[in-house]
Amino acid sequence: MSDDFRYTVQDGVATIVLDRPAVLNALTFDIYAQLRDLFAALRHDDGVKAVVVTGEGRAFCSGGDVNEIIGELLRRDAKGLIEFTRMTGAVVQNMRLLDKPIIAAVNGMAAGAGAVIALAADLRIASDRARFAFLFTKVGLAGADMGAAWLLPRVVGLGRALELLFFGDTIDAATAERYGLVNRVVPAADLPSVAHELASRLARGPSLALSFTKALVNNELSMDLVSALEAEAQGQALLMCAQDMRVFYEAFQQRAEPKFTGR
Repeated sequence: MSDDFRYTVQDGVATIVLDRPAVLNALTFDIYAQLRDLFAALRHDDGVKAVVVTGEGRAFCSGGDVNEIIGELLRRDAKGLIEFTRMTGAVVQNMRLLDKPIIAAVNGMAAGAGAVIALAADLRIASDRARFAFLFTKVGLAGADMGAAWLLPRVVGLGRALELLFFGDTIDAATAERYGLVNRVVPAADLPSVAHELASRLARGPSLALSFTKALVNNELSMDLVSALEAEAQGQALLMCAQDMRVFYEAFQQRAEPKFTGR
């Protein structure tokens, strides 16, 4: 595993801690590639039921490392540039394709690619010290990067998304919550415990049902209502054949807490 982020698994929860605090956890070519591959590999790791992504120190992630990335990109030809932009997009793609819940525990500044990684998570829990900036236009690039133009309007609405992407301004945690960008804001000292408690609840939950839920929410974004209703009907029917609904029913009869198997 990379020296630039820590990765641990405990009780079904995988924790990824971006760990370059001296540069506000800025991303390098290698980190992008390793995150891309890690999120792809997690699809096949049955020991992981939920994922938490956070940062070490006072930042979540400040985006791509200016010194290590931008100078190199200015020397690349078109083929090298599209290889890079496709790689960064693949990080978000693999996060959205991962059939397990991802929680971003945003402890501080989330800027550029860092803001999009937080956006690509399923839930965002922010420290009261967190800040967000989709600052691509501030470096002369389109605000549409790594899927931001697809994801952000679906989270905060078209007008807010265009405002954030046009100006690249920094917003604080309270504003992010008001916009709907984060699910909740908590005191900085409570962020790790709150994020891991939510992840633990998800890890103990019916993982197959959660997987279907994430897939259906993603897929239905591009469906009409009739297609969505049919997709949900088929999904529910399949889950009715699985074990977990029977586990719930038997626990209900015994007035016990269900212990879901994810099967």
